[in-house]
Parts: sequence; structure tokens; C-alpha cells
Amino acid sequence: MNRVPMTVEGAEALRSELDNLKKVERPAVVQAIAEAREHGDLKENAEYHAAREKQGFIEGRIQEIEAKLSQSLVIDVKSIEPSDKVIFGTTVTIIHLDDDQEVTYKIVGDDEADVKNKKISVNSPIARALIGKEVGDVVVVHTPSGVVEYEIDTVAHL
Repeated sequence: MNRVPMTVEGAEALRSELDNLKKVERPAVVQAIAEAREHGDLKENAEYHAAREKQGFIEGRIQEIEAKLSQSLVIDVKSIEPSDKVIFGTTVTIIHLDDDQEVTYKIVGDDEADVKNKKISVNSPIARALIGKEVGDVVVVHTPSGVVEYEIDTVAHL
């Protein structure tokens, strides 16, 4: 089985969602189905069909989260001795060599990636170029718009 890397925060977010689905969403939809059944004819009962559809989505999402958590390898970067080397979970500040623009990214698992919040997937082109490199190294990233060079400025274990 391939283990999928995940940060502590990512695993906590999935567990929290799973808990909410099992303790809040699932009972609510079961109740909605029971109430809709009382309205009689199920063939033309839109509330019943909507509730059943939502139930299917909830059950599917529960299975998906449980599978992801069972395959995850939770990595707590704060427990790893800090160094200048880029590894999964580190927060990396890089400088675009063409225009000296600085950008900071946290390297996270696929499910946690959120570019708006500066979290990039470990499988993204930038992260793949950065992993294993150190502060001061220049990395070449192949993007759809061409080749971009960055210098690694800082690596933090946050």
C-alpha cells in the first residue's frame, strides 16, 4: 500500500470533517428521510429523493475520508530537527530570480493543497523542484508558461 503524506493539520481537518459527518450530518439526513417518508407517496416526493441523494453523498464522503486516513502517513514537521533542507511539511520562502519577487509556500499533501493560502501539493512542479534542495540553492521549475528559476531563501519547520 502506498502511504500518502499528510501534515498533522491536514489529518486533524479530515478527522474533524469525519466526526461532523458521522455525528451531525448523518443523523440529520436520516431524520429528514424519516420525515419525508411520512408525507406518503415516495415516487413524487422531492424531499425524500433529495434527502436520499444527500445521504449517498455523506456515506461516500465518510468512506473516502476513512480510506485517506487509513493510507496516510502523518508527518509532524515540528518534531523534525530544523535544517536548511526542504522536506515535506516545511514552509519555504523562494525568490523569483527574474523579478526578485518573494513567495512563501508550505509543502503539504494533495488533499491539503490550497494555493490561495500558500499551501502547495508535494506533487506540484514547484514542490517537486524544491524537495531535497537547501537554502541558497537555485531551482528550475518547468511551468506551462516556460522555465522559471527560484532561489531558496528560507526553510522553516512551522
